[in-house]
Amino acid sequence: MARVMIDCRKLPSDVGCTLTVAGTEEEVLPVSTAHAVAVHGEVDGPELQEMLRSAMEPAEAAMA
Repeated sequence: MARVMIDCRKLPSDVGCTLTVAGTEEEVLPVSTAHAVAVHGEVDGPELQEMLRSAMEPAEAAMA
């Protein structure tokens, strides 16, 4: 089970967010979705889900 992460600093944002979420894809996706909706004003839907999946990267290097 590979760990992935999403780092808000690497995504376009007007709020200057620095949150990083790491875990399995099944853990990261719902947390990142809720964060994107609550903090960044995104609308949950297939486009957001795909954008978040494409923003995931392996967490091992960053967590070492």
